[in-house]
Amino acid sequence: MLLRVFVPSWFKLPTPDNLRLTPHNHIVSSAIKDWIPFRLREEEGGTDCQWLYLGNEMFTKPFFDETISRCRQLPQNSKMKRSVSSAAMLEEWAPQITSIAPAAIIFHVSRCGSTLLSQLLALDPANIVLSEVPFFDEILRWGHRNQTKEEADALLQAAVSLYGAKRNERQQHLFIKADSWHVHFYEEWRQLYPDVPVILLYRRPDEVIRSHRKQRGMQAVQGVIEPSLFGFDERIFQLSLDEYMGKVMETYLSAFIRILQTDKKAIAVNYNEGMLTVMERIAAFTGYVISHDILEKMKERSGFHAKFPGQVFEEPPLDSTIPPYLMRSFELYDEVEKKR
Repeated sequence: MLLRVFVPSWFKLPTPDNLRLTPHNHIVSSAIKDWIPFRLREEEGGTDCQWLYLGNEMFTKPFFDETISRCRQLPQNSKMKRSVSSAAMLEEWAPQITSIAPAAIIFHVSRCGSTLLSQLLALDPANIVLSEVPFFDEILRWGHRNQTKEEADALLQAAVSLYGAKRNERQQHLFIKADSWHVHFYEEWRQLYPDVPVILLYRRPDEVIRSHRKQRGMQAVQGVIEPSLFGFDERIFQLSLDEYMGKVMETYLSAFIRILQTDKKAIAVNYNEGMLTVMERIAAFTGYVISHDILEKMKERSGFHAKFPGQVFEEPPLDSTIPPYLMRSFELYDEVEKKR
């Protein structure tokens, strides 16, 4: 199988036979070192994959898009159309690099401390933290739209291996924080990684709604994410934004309950336990040992806003009255609390 275009101009592509010689082919490893696949492109005759050069950039920004934006400024990314392969090459190349297996997959209900949790984990140089990677979302939703689940699953597993490539000797653990709606792809994640611990992070529904009122996420606006992914029909377009997010919360918390009922390798953690407590519970559950120095850094970082690291995080108390559109969400929240 050959590239549709070609990989970086400084690399002379070997023959396909050479690419398949060994489980960890050094030619391939050196060629794609510090490169990641980051966009699918539907082309006539097949699906292509666009690649991005990382340079020395690590996945430590609050949002993965920030990492992509910084990398796109590098000279190696100035002619992106040249760094394109067929999507199938991901599956060819992924087994030939040294990558780190996932230590945990984190699902969440959005606006529940997941960004801060990712940043705490990223404080440790031993951790690779993949936080809401757009390419993973693109693969999953592409498979959902085109009903090509098996192909999407194979691409996702290859992409995780490529993003989890071991780029230095300090890296030992790989943590994946999925997008909030990826809990509806739980079966796909679990089929690919049957033994990996699953973390279910959540928060009071009214606190989630309050955060979305300040700045709506993709999942909080009708039609941005495919309604069918949530099991919705056209009636959701008649709801207010808050009512719609209430319905989304119901699907998230219902999924959490199903997972906790059937998956012994899953635990629920509540933002209101305190993020350091949440961090310590996750570490104990996954076998991740936090050094004293890293724990002190986590304590310092946890006092600041996740999305604006220079700001001390403060929130006023909420009204104790539960609006009607959140009644069902709170019933499900209480059920998750009992299982926690």
